[in-house]
Amino acid sequence: MAITVRFQETGGPDVLRLDDVEPGQPGPGEVLLRVDAIGLNRADILFRSGQYIEPVKQFPAGLGSESAGVIEALGPGVTGFAVGQPVSVIPNFSQNDYPQYSEGALAPVTALLPRPESVDAVSGAAVWMPYLTAYGAMVEVGHVRAGDVVVINAASSSVGLAAIHTANRLGATPVAVTRTSAKSQRMIDEGAAEVIVSDEEDVAGRILALTSGRGAEYVLDAVAGPGVVDLARAVAADGTLFLWGAASGQPTPYPGFELGMPALNLRTYTVHEISREPERLRRAVAFVSAGLRSGEFRPVVDRTFPLADIAEAHRHLEANTHVGKIVVTVSH
Repeated sequence: MAITVRFQETGGPDVLRLDDVEPGQPGPGEVLLRVDAIGLNRADILFRSGQYIEPVKQFPAGLGSESAGVIEALGPGVTGFAVGQPVSVIPNFSQNDYPQYSEGALAPVTALLPRPESVDAVSGAAVWMPYLTAYGAMVEVGHVRAGDVVVINAASSSVGLAAIHTANRLGATPVAVTRTSAKSQRMIDEGAAEVIVSDEEDVAGRILALTSGRGAEYVLDAVAGPGVVDLARAVAADGTLFLWGAASGQPTPYPGFELGMPALNLRTYTVHEISREPERLRRAVAFVSAGLRSGEFRPVVDRTFPLADIAEAHRHLEANTHVGKIVVTVSH
C-alpha cells in the first residue's frame, strides 16, 4: 500500500485527501516506482480544479505528471532499465492514467529518464519539465536564433526561468516580464537582459522601446487571457506569440483583427509536443543535458513540502509568490 493524494470532486486545495492505495503491478511497458520527490506544475492545479485541457475521467482521481524515484519492479518486456535504478519521470501521459502524487506509482517506460546517482530526487523532479518545455518552444518549434529578442511572460515560474537560461544559451536576448518589482533583481540574477514589471509599466511600450520599435521576434506567454492583445502589439512582423499556459483563467481573444491584421503568428504549445515524440525528446534530452553539464542550466527550487502538506503546497503555487519549482518530498 502507498499513501496517495486523491480527490473526490474538483475544487480548491481542500479537496485533496491522503488515501492508502495499492499502486498495482506494472503491465507491459510500465514500471513501478518508489517515488521520492514530485514536481508540481500549473497543470496539476488546473486538473484538480476542473479547468485543464483534459477533463477528469473518474473519481476518485489522482494527480501529478512529474516525479523522481527508484524503480521497484519492471513490467513484462521492459528493457533498458533495471530494478533499483534512479530515474526521473517526465510529463508525457495523462494524469488520469499515471498519477504521480504517491509513495509508489506506476509510470510508462516512455516517460523515464535515467537519473545519475549524483542527482538527488528533488533536482530530478524539478529540472526536466521546465527545460523540455522551453527547448521545444524555442528550438524545435520556434527556431530562435542568436540576436532574436525573446519576451518571457510569468518569467519567475520554473518554465520562465528555464526560458531565460535557454535564450542565453542560444545567443538570444531574454526580456523577463513579471507582475511585481519584488522579483526584478532575481530575474536579472537569473540572466534576464531586461525586466518589465507589468503592474507598473506599459509592457508593449517597453518592448517596442527596447527593440527600437521593431518588436520582439518571440513572446512566450503563460498567462493568456485579454492581455494577449497588448502583447501582440509588441511582436515583430512575422514574429510569434506562443501561448504555453492560461494562468489568467480568462477567455483569450484572437488579437489579429483588433490590431489591423498584422503579420502575426499565434500558436498554442505544450510540452507533450516534445515528450511524446521520441526523436524530438532525444534531441531535447541531449540539449538539456549539455546545458546541465556546462552549468548554464540547473534546477531552481523555490521550496519543498512533505507529501502530508500537499494542500499547502498547492496554495503556495496558486499564490504566485514563488520563484522556480515547488517540489513535494516523500519519506519512506
